[in-house]
Amino acid sequence: MTHAPVLVIGAGAWGTALASVCARAGRQVLLYDKDATTIAALAATRRHPRFASEVELDARITPLATLADCPEPAFAMLVVPYQVMRSALRDVHAALPMLRAVACASKGFELETGMMAHEIVADVLGPALPFAQVSGPNFAVEILRGSPAAITIGASQPALGAELVNAMHGPAFRPYYTDDVVGVEIGGALKNVIAIAAGIADGLALGANTRAALITRGLAEIARFGIARGGRMETFMGLSGMGDLVLTCTDNQSRNRRFGMALAETGSVAAAQDRVGALVEGVTTAQAIAAMATREQIDMPIAAEVARVLAGATSPREAVRALLARDPTAETR
Repeated sequence: MTHAPVLVIGAGAWGTALASVCARAGRQVLLYDKDATTIAALAATRRHPRFASEVELDARITPLATLADCPEPAFAMLVVPYQVMRSALRDVHAALPMLRAVACASKGFELETGMMAHEIVADVLGPALPFAQVSGPNFAVEILRGSPAAITIGASQPALGAELVNAMHGPAFRPYYTDDVVGVEIGGALKNVIAIAAGIADGLALGANTRAALITRGLAEIARFGIARGGRMETFMGLSGMGDLVLTCTDNQSRNRRFGMALAETGSVAAAQDRVGALVEGVTTAQAIAAMATREQIDMPIAAEVARVLAGATSPREAVRALLARDPTAETR
């Protein structure tokens, strides 16, 4: 059976990793990025110039410097910085007005509107277009190197879920389908905020007990917010919830965790960002989620303190004190 190619928008580490996943599953993949230098390097050397450069690209991947004359794909998978997703969608729509479906592997909330990815896609491309969110406990470099991994696919339509499972299921990669699109989106976005908190705690050398407490109570906050927005508890206990949260809070490959550690050590958001040297999606997510939680009266004390630290309203150590000073409550709240 011949399948239409998969189009991946964004040739950073994660975009290239997901392109590799689909190629290893037997699909032809078109990998596009506005960065002509990266695309030229991928085409010339068949290796990424910045990530896992010892790994040769699968022969099924074709780097694209332009979307002009791009064949119609089975779906487009967006792997771009979250705050430019809207403009990226407009570019894709201009080049491919008959696009069949969109998948998103970026995680966050639009800062200006508070929108999730499925809402941005509906706003730009219309509410009828099939949409899927891809999220799980994965570091891009390990995927590029072929380490075994799993992921959750939250799809608005079963046919798109089946298409994505088919496109991604390979010898070392196992996708799982759910129809809980909102739960998958929220778990992937909010774990970055909790990872900043965990990094702050480790930067302050507060110990393993504190990290474990933050992860557990952070999961409670993610589920509380997610259920209020229509997500399901079982999603938050799965790969795109607890799995991704544990990974991001405990391993130094996590940019959000490293950012939190640097923030605790330097006391400066700018210095922490410079030390990480890459996009930290949890920063804008924390700002967006704090405003939404206040507006919707959802109790999210960890996320709120992270947002206060990022805004310069409190210090990392004072934020920890504020969390510990809260009135006792039942664990189920």
